[in-house]
Amino acid sequence: MDIRHARTFVTVAETGTVSKAAQHLRIAQPALSRQIANLEQEFGLKLFDRIHGRLVLTGEGEQLLGDCRALLNQANAIGERAHMLRSGETGVLRLAASPQFIEGVISPFWHQYANSYPNVRLVVTEALGWPHIRDLLQRGEIHLGQNLLNAVPKEDARYENVTLKPVDQLAAFHPKLAIRKSAVIEISELVSYPLLLLDNNFVFRRTFDAACRLAGIEMNVKFESRTPHTLMAMAEDGHGVAIIPSAVRAKRYKVRIAGVAFQNKPLREPLALFWDRQRTLPRYANAFCEMLADYMKDAFPVIRPCERMGSGARGR
Repeated sequence: MDIRHARTFVTVAETGTVSKAAQHLRIAQPALSRQIANLEQEFGLKLFDRIHGRLVLTGEGEQLLGDCRALLNQANAIGERAHMLRSGETGVLRLAASPQFIEGVISPFWHQYANSYPNVRLVVTEALGWPHIRDLLQRGEIHLGQNLLNAVPKEDARYENVTLKPVDQLAAFHPKLAIRKSAVIEISELVSYPLLLLDNNFVFRRTFDAACRLAGIEMNVKFESRTPHTLMAMAEDGHGVAIIPSAVRAKRYKVRIAGVAFQNKPLREPLALFWDRQRTLPRYANAFCEMLADYMKDAFPVIRPCERMGSGARGR
């Protein structure tokens, strides 16, 4: 089987049209169509149906798609291993992470890693949620993906991980808001305040909602966002209490920070870096995992309870 045909098949399946696939692969449409035809002839199977101008996988095509992706990942892994053998600690490390993790952790850590591995080019991509990370890993577009550890089903043995320091749920609010001054706020104490929350696409939010259900309380949700900084800006303006992850930077906001607890235990989620077991990680990728875990022992959480943020305040 020609590896080019496998790449063409996967690209057509993902884009849905010959024209888009040809543009992505930078080959002529007739040549691409011939490759698909040759592959169907080789397999003795019809791989696509044309429906309303789009190419849709047949049942047989769907079953072969995963195998072809695995083949491409293995081919990439062989190429990367050969490159490592030729040039040692030189190459590209591709990482996907949430925007707040990039801002609060990866950005300051980047300099430290670059000093240790000056010949490795770190390429960072924003990704929200495990489905996005998983797709990037399956397509071989990244080496490492950052996410909450519990976002990945334990029975999914395809992915290996290294556990990082957990992220805490924090409450950010205007200093004049009538909340008792304490390092920790029990979740039941928030019931009388309007809340500013991340939307429920975040596991972080779903953990907060689960704690509310266990506490038997119904929250007054005033506003939802996909951006923690939007929530903090609204909290600074006195619109309510923002529930934010401890991975974000907040020093430019004049808010008070407190930890959120349920039954006197902090609400927190372990973080992890994931990779595909079928893909051999470069040595510099393994070193990245180890160095980042060590860095976070001291530098994380980025914001901590009882910090009054803003001009003249002390913060990370």
